Amino acid sequence: MRTARLVLLIAVLLTLSITSVASAQPAGKLAEVSERGVLNCGINGSLPGFSFLNADTGEMSGFDADFCRALAAAIFGEATADNIVYIPVPAAERSTAIQSGQIDVLIRNTTNTLTRDTDWQGDFGPVVFYDAQGLMVRADAGVSSIDDLDGATICSITGTTTELNITEAMSSRGLAFELVPFEDSAGTLSGFEAGRCDVLTSDKSQLASLRASTADPSLYVILNDSLSKEPLAPLYLEGDADWGNVIRWVIYATFQAEEFGITQATIADAAAAPANPAIARFVGADDSGLGAFLGLSNDFVVNVISTVGNYGEIYERNITPVGIAREGTANALWTNGGLIFAPPWR
Repeated sequence: MRTARLVLLIAVLLTLSITSVASAQPAGKLAEVSERGVLNCGINGSLPGFSFLNADTGEMSGFDADFCRALAAAIFGEATADNIVYIPVPAAERSTAIQSGQIDVLIRNTTNTLTRDTDWQGDFGPVVFYDAQGLMVRADAGVSSIDDLDGATICSITGTTTELNITEAMSSRGLAFELVPFEDSAGTLSGFEAGRCDVLTSDKSQLASLRASTADPSLYVILNDSLSKEPLAPLYLEGDADWGNVIRWVIYATFQAEEFGITQATIADAAAAPANPAIARFVGADDSGLGAFLGLSNDFVVNVISTVGNYGEIYERNITPVGIAREGTANALWTNGGLIFAPPWR
């Protein structure tokens, strides 16, 4: 009898605990952003394909900008010009912007590294783009690989992993070189086009973006050499697990939507008539109440996908046009041999 009562008491306590977690009110950064009514999202701001001011619409566009919009849609129910402030952050000022609270999250082609995860006092969300550092040269330079660059001058962005990677790559091969540093990617391209350096080095995605923005992209070639691993991921101030959970699961929502085959055009139908219990949980159409565990509405996924689409749509809209193929790369879904993967939605 005593054992039965003990079991019953434990069951009641567990139920109360789960209910308490699921009905918890937003705290920390999530509460701050919700009360402010505005998400301050740190971006590059001048990198075509990732975040740039669209001259036709006057709006911030790009892969990173879309993830800012996804986060705003999850928190506020929609993403508008009134509830997102895009804050361009120079590469050398990223850690300061995070630590000072100038931005709520940094979604800006930033590589997850050990020192940034610790010394910058930041925590990283899921990788949204798997990249590698590369080299761009003039098509008529007669250069086919890094081994042809002895004595070269190389444009790079200061305060980035690029400087260390190119230094190690050249030095390990016994190649002489001179770095020509710039504050931002636009500066490196201007310097490169003006002949201030023989080579422009950066993440390959950034090189493709810069190359596509030139008057004649055929004048420049991105070499096959990959000098590093560059997993690009959102960054936020450490010590706020609830905020980190929101960032992670908003991003995972775009991954999972693609895996389910749910698009921006079909999300409303999926929410109205889920094809199976897994999709019902995903769109918040059952009684599991998963959104509440994050401090969000139970249909936050519907708001996210309605606003930006699934990961594949975000990629196709922003990255494919600058000439970066997805098929056969780490940026494909795990079901297609890539690394884009969401944990179970339960």
